[in-house]
Amino acid sequence: MSYVFKITSDESLKKGLIEAVKIISEGGIVAFPTESFYGLGVDATNTDAVQNLFKIKGRDHNAPILILISSFRNLPQYVADIPPKAKRLGKKFWPGGLTMVFQSSSVLSSALTSNTGKVGIRISSHPLANALSNTLNVPITATSANISGMPPCVKADQVVEYFNNAVDLILDGGETQGKCPSTILDVTIDPPLIIREGMIKVEELINHLTNSG
Repeated sequence: MSYVFKITSDESLKKGLIEAVKIISEGGIVAFPTESFYGLGVDATNTDAVQNLFKIKGRDHNAPILILISSFRNLPQYVADIPPKAKRLGKKFWPGGLTMVFQSSSVLSSALTSNTGKVGIRISSHPLANALSNTLNVPITATSANISGMPPCVKADQVVEYFNNAVDLILDGGETQGKCPSTILDVTIDPPLIIREGMIKVEELINHLTNSG
C-alpha cells in the first residue's frame, strides 16, 4: 500500500518534502494536493517515470501531461519561446489556476508532450504543491490523481483506493476544493486558444489582455 504522510505542521511538511524529493529523484511517483484536486508528480525530465505515470493512470499516450514549475524565472528552461501575451498573463494569474501551453524545449521528455512539441505549464498557488515545486530542481507533473475517465481525487484516501501501491508516497494535506481544474490556454498561437475553461474564466483572460495592452 502507498505510504501516506500527513502534513499537519511545518515540521511534518519539511519531513514530507524531504521524502518526496528523494522518491521523485529516484523516478518514483508522489501524490500531493493542489488548488483543485490531488495531483500525481514525477520528474518531468525522466522519460521512464513519465511513461510509468501514463501506465498507472491508463492514460492515452496522445494526451499530454501538464507540469508545475516553481517560478516564472524558471520558465525559459522548459519552453522554446515566451510570447508577450504569456508574460502578461503569467504576471497576473501565476501562481494560480491557469495552465499555459508553450512550445516545449528539449529538456522535457517527449513522452510528456505526447510528441506534440507542446507542454502545459503552471505555477501552483497551493502551499504544499508550491513548496514541493520549490524544493525540487526539476519540473514535476501535476496530472490529476485518478484513473483516466474516473473522477479526480480530493482526499488522500481516495488516491489509495485508486492506486493502492502504484503510488510511492501520498502527501496528505487534507481535502482539496475539488470544484474545477485549471484553465488551459494555448499561447503558441495568436490569439491564444482556450482548450479548457476551469478555475480562471474566459472573460477574466480576455479582460486582462485587453486592458493590459
